[in-house]
Amino acid sequence: MSIDKSKTDLIKAKYEELTGTLSDPAVASRPEEYTKYSKELAALNPQVEAIRSYEACEKEIQGILDLLENGDLGGDDEMRSLANAELADAKDRLNSLEKELMIYLTPGDPRDSRSVILEIRAGAGGEESALFASDLMKMYKGYAAIKGFDVSIVDASPTELGGYKEIVAEIDGPRVYSRMKFESGVHRVQRVPVTESGGRVHTSTATVAVLPKAEPTDVEINPSDLKIDRFRSSGAGGQHINKTSSAIRITHLPTGMVVTCQDERSQIQNKEKALEVLQSRLWAIAQQADADRHNDERKSQVGTGDRSERIRTYNYHQGRVTDHRIGLTLYKLDQILAGDLDEIVDALTLAQAAENAGSSED
Repeated sequence: MSIDKSKTDLIKAKYEELTGTLSDPAVASRPEEYTKYSKELAALNPQVEAIRSYEACEKEIQGILDLLENGDLGGDDEMRSLANAELADAKDRLNSLEKELMIYLTPGDPRDSRSVILEIRAGAGGEESALFASDLMKMYKGYAAIKGFDVSIVDASPTELGGYKEIVAEIDGPRVYSRMKFESGVHRVQRVPVTESGGRVHTSTATVAVLPKAEPTDVEINPSDLKIDRFRSSGAGGQHINKTSSAIRITHLPTGMVVTCQDERSQIQNKEKALEVLQSRLWAIAQQADADRHNDERKSQVGTGDRSERIRTYNYHQGRVTDHRIGLTLYKLDQILAGDLDEIVDALTLAQAAENAGSSED
């Protein structure tokens, strides 16, 4: 694995160019243009930080090597031992930084910068599956809090024991899709259910779909294709529940797709959120140019919920989480369920980057 310096130089040059552009008063006076360049700069920020950290570590290593080879250490074994320890530590950091930078330099999905629509549905396992769906939602909320993403619930179908038959949320922030896209698929849990009196371990599943959030310009929806129903919200939510018909149900007549939103107090806000979800679902299906990977994306992501399908297993008895796509097993179940997903996401991202790099060399 090696870093292509020509690529890092191009990124740094683009960053400097955008910084200069945004400081131009003429650009600042044009809000749409300024917002566009600001988003581009924000997307480059983590890449430039990774490049700077990598280059600084390279300089540190070179400085230690110079000291060891040409420095006036003489016969001071203690100083030489200390320098060698620092060198080993710096090389370990450089290796980690190289992996991170390799991810940025490998061409990714053009949708990586998008926010997402997250959909979780109970699969096989009855009430236990619904409880697991709730656990997954808590995990993603925890991850969003760690990463500084904003989460808002669009719609939910809760069960009496606190689970969810289905829950839909928006997760907004920079490059959310790049961090969340690997969560799509069937998740499996192995544990003793709270509903099980015999203490036997059960296997249940929940399905997760992560859709990149569509922009209004990505997909055009004809208003005449929509049937919009207003109804009273139900379930937990406060005193406003059942007092006003603020909940919205939108049916897209050509496809029969139905989206509901009842999380917001305002009917207008609920309608806006429901339309965002509908646009994102339609956009995912409509990307015919990349049909092999994206056609019927939502259907392929949600899957059937059968126990035999899985991308990840959460085993409570052994305290382990296994991602079957890359054979990664971590014995930190509690931390992962609390939202500590970066180690898994980084490993999946690096594996994809390596695969993409290999494909581009063929």
